[in-house]
Amino acid sequence: MRTTRRLRLLAATGTAVAALALTACQDGTGTKDEGAAGSATTTSTASGTATPKASEGADGTSTGTGTGTNTATSTGTGAGKSTRTPADTTTATATAQKPGGGQDDASADRVLCNGSNTAVRVQSLSRPLNHMLITVTNTGSKLCDLTYFPILRFDEMQWAPQGAKETQPQAVTTLAPGESGYAGVLLSAADGSGDGGTTGHKLTVAFQGMTPNSSGGASALPSLPAKGVYYDSSLQVTYWQQNRADALDW
Repeated sequence: MRTTRRLRLLAATGTAVAALALTACQDGTGTKDEGAAGSATTTSTASGTATPKASEGADGTSTGTGTGTNTATSTGTGAGKSTRTPADTTTATATAQKPGGGQDDASADRVLCNGSNTAVRVQSLSRPLNHMLITVTNTGSKLCDLTYFPILRFDEMQWAPQGAKETQPQAVTTLAPGESGYAGVLLSAADGSGDGGTTGHKLTVAFQGMTPNSSGGASALPSLPAKGVYYDSSLQVTYWQQNRADALDW
């Protein structure tokens, strides 16, 4: 009898344990289901996070490529233009300087005025008193320069009058074909203070070169009045002038 009760108690206890085990299993399954749901949520969140990163990466690459390409293209084009421009400027400058060479060529068309390419005449003047005017006309086909002042020699005189410094012009007197230049000559002192007065019947007009007292070429022998020209130690001459008035106003 006691044995039977023990068996019934054991059976009831087993049933209760089984029921508890089943309940625990069902709770565990539920827990597992919740865990699975959490895993799915985590995976979904990771995917969602990864997707924006990929998108940002794509935008960054596109921007970088676009910027790089645009920058390279813009810089390359700009650099190309910048490189060509100085070359063009240099060429233009060199071309612009060619007329300078032309000026050198033109300078070859300039010569010194002298007795071979000019006509020289002298004229005695009553005003200013005791003055004479020398006129030189370019008879050549090129520009000619009258440098410094004429070197005058009457007859066989052994000295030559110097040019009056106050009459030196700012630039060399240049004559185009057909143009004339002038020099004034003070023959004698108006107050008679000059020494060694004499009359000259022949006059030689010599031309200077590019340096003072150097030869500028052929001399000229202009005609003097039949009675000759009186001069003394006061004899003086102006520098060559472009205008007649400048040759006499001293």
